[in-house]
Amino acid sequence: MTGLSENIYNSGAGRSEPKFKLWRSAGLLLTYKCNCACEFCYYNCSPDKNGLMPVETAIGAWHSLRILAGEDAKIHLTGGEPFLYWDHLQNVLRAAGIEKLGTADLIETNGFWATTDTIAAQRLKRLDELGMHRLKISIDPFHQEYVDIEPARRLARMAIEILGSDRVLVRWRKYQENPIEIKGLSSAEREQMYLRAMKDYPCRFTGRAAGKLAGLAALEAVESLAGLNCKSDFLGAKGVHIDPFGNVFSGTCSGIIIGNVGRKPLEEIWKQFSLDRYELVNTLFNLGPAGLLEAAIKRGFKEEKAYVDKCHLCTRIRQFLFDHGLQTSEVGPAECYSDVNKRS
Repeated sequence: MTGLSENIYNSGAGRSEPKFKLWRSAGLLLTYKCNCACEFCYYNCSPDKNGLMPVETAIGAWHSLRILAGEDAKIHLTGGEPFLYWDHLQNVLRAAGIEKLGTADLIETNGFWATTDTIAAQRLKRLDELGMHRLKISIDPFHQEYVDIEPARRLARMAIEILGSDRVLVRWRKYQENPIEIKGLSSAEREQMYLRAMKDYPCRFTGRAAGKLAGLAALEAVESLAGLNCKSDFLGAKGVHIDPFGNVFSGTCSGIIIGNVGRKPLEEIWKQFSLDRYELVNTLFNLGPAGLLEAAIKRGFKEEKAYVDKCHLCTRIRQFLFDHGLQTSEVGPAECYSDVNKRS
């Protein structure tokens, strides 16, 4: 396991100052492509998106996380919808087994593919053989705009039978037991359902969620966000997400690139994390998104009446930078930004 002192930031921090946490988990976004385009998706996934993480990239990142965190390393496979590429998903798990990297802690899916008991059982047993520890099934009003509830409920039922209840996570069981029929609702009714769902289970207002959902939920004026920096968010993140192109995002800060595993191993990205390497991250770290606002306004950014939180403001400013070709190497890729405004 890597020591905290091996990180550049930590080596310059005082004894009593908070340190940059060791990354112990990594979410591998096998693809941005998804059969859904959920309003709350913080990676802006949709049927129009692309990208497929090469097996070599996934295994390299997996190896690196083991170097960083040792036996505490946890990998989860997600997207997009990884089951759109069933054979590829198996190849990643098979390669991890050959390399003796341990089990995949979690695989996420919306369950669209479980159209029969036979298909569901075959795939669940295969995942079990290949070393999946847990399965996470997304069931909520946002997904049910695109995915019929019955395949998702079938998958949840059969996963519990085959894997055991302790290895199955349903997000959220409330909607598994009492599903919301959202497809036939009017726009006004759908918006009320969004608000109700966000109240039950708060969203992260990044990616597509910074569009329509954030507009519905915005309650705080932008002035109230002044002074809310992101220091604890970056220092305290215990994991990263890595997209199909190798881009590394700290925690759930989608669209803020802090490195690329295709150019540098993950353990080196962690070791070399230092604020002087990042212009945008440096500003967020010390001043928060409000620190980006003045310069963005001078470039033509139009403030909204209110922002839900600092993530909402940050995403909207970064979207503006991306749309106007003003982004730095820290703002990307296109898949994270291409349609956040489409329905906002």
